[in-house]
Amino acid sequence: MVKGILNRQSSYRQAKLDHERLTSLVNSMADGVLAVDKTMHIVISNGAALNILDVNNSLRGKRLESVVSLVDKNKQPVNIEELVTKVTTPTSSRDLIIKYPDGGFMNLYLSIAPVHLGYGKQGQQGYVLLMRDITHEKSLEEERDEFISVVSHELRTPIAIAEGNISNAQFMTDKTGDIKLVKDALKQAHDQVLFLADLINDLATLSRAERGKLAVEIETIDIPQLIDDLAKNYQPDAKTRHLAFKTEVGPGVKELQSSKLYVREILQNFITNALKYTEKGSVTLSATADDKGVHFRVKDTGIGINKPDKEKLFDKFFRSEDYRTRKTNGTGLGLYVTLKLARLIHADIDVESELNKGSTFSIFIPNLGK
Repeated sequence: MVKGILNRQSSYRQAKLDHERLTSLVNSMADGVLAVDKTMHIVISNGAALNILDVNNSLRGKRLESVVSLVDKNKQPVNIEELVTKVTTPTSSRDLIIKYPDGGFMNLYLSIAPVHLGYGKQGQQGYVLLMRDITHEKSLEEERDEFISVVSHELRTPIAIAEGNISNAQFMTDKTGDIKLVKDALKQAHDQVLFLADLINDLATLSRAERGKLAVEIETIDIPQLIDDLAKNYQPDAKTRHLAFKTEVGPGVKELQSSKLYVREILQNFITNALKYTEKGSVTLSATADDKGVHFRVKDTGIGINKPDKEKLFDKFFRSEDYRTRKTNGTGLGLYVTLKLARLIHADIDVESELNKGSTFSIFIPNLGK
């Protein structure tokens, strides 16, 4: 009898030790863990699960549905207990979302496995749930899918137009010999090829920027000379569009220590957009001195930007739905890349705009040599 009591005590101590080991193991896991019995009551949980479910108190003894509120990717409610009880073999999903009481959401990886629970009633059936926050991963996946979709669309249109115009030029050369029509067709094809080249350059710059491969090479920039060079480059385009291209260099504007390549590219992006979206009037590039750097402004008398579009202006692939914007080619990458470059040289960008009255893109570029 004494031997039997001692054996039971030993078994109890061993079971207690095993349970403590199991609890320690579960609590050391980075993934959230919930173990539930057949009645869907929680019998064990770890700290990661508390973090994911955004609760502070013990979950032991609580019904699963009272602490886990799920919706699907279409934001339709999902009954967690029905989902669990249907599982006969280990299964997982990446398409579920936890809904929090305050209205927040978290993309969830959920794995469910039926098990024999090793504690409580002997042979008791139950389930183990593993949970992981995959919100960041989902965001990257959505961004990748959007990237592929947008780039595919942007490539398809100019390729089709270029191919069509080249075919027309070939046809007209063979049938009519009308040189003017052939030249017009080839010019349109050439414009689309240039657009493709710009897209590829933007994508290459974007790729390097997002991989942190862009280096900042500080050098002395002669600002009046830079303004003069930009004027010479863009005045012919402005003249073609029947626009005036003006420059203003304030007193004391001389040199700036920064990346000449990035400063030039940022200003070129602002000027290109200003010319593209200005139907009449002028585009003005100005520079004013500051104790710590130079303020640049590109002001136009163009179509302007409405408030909702202004908030998305520097988003990747964003293009306004305004029909006047859609009349021109654009990748939706120029201003996104511009913002990346501005951050590299510690510059601050500001935009002022009024619909149908024009826009002013301002950037303060600090002197990195001081």
